[in-house]
Amino acid sequence: MKELNPLLHSQLRLAVMSILMNVEDADFVYLKEKTESTAGNLSVQIDKLSAAGYLTIEKGFLGKRTRTVCRITPLGRKAFEEYVDALKEYIGM
Repeated sequence: MKELNPLLHSQLRLAVMSILMNVEDADFVYLKEKTESTAGNLSVQIDKLSAAGYLTIEKGFLGKRTRTVCRITPLGRKAFEEYVDALKEYIGM
C-alpha cells in the first residue's frame, strides 16, 4: 500500500488543501472561518504547506487592510490527488 503523505495527514492542513482544491484562491480570513482554526495555528500550517511547495501565499492590501491569499500549486494538487488515491487503497475502494 502507498504511504499516506504525513504533511497532508494533519487535520488542518488536509482541510486547507481540500478547500483550495475547489476554489481558484482563498484568503486567510475565509480559510480561518471554514476550518474554525485559530489565526496562529492556521498561519503555521499554511507556512508548512507553502514550504513544501503545495501552495503559494500572496500578501497584499485590500484598502488599508492586509490580505493574505493562498492558491494551490500544481505540485500541491498532485500531492493531494495522490493522498486521496492512497486513502482509497486503505479503505478498499
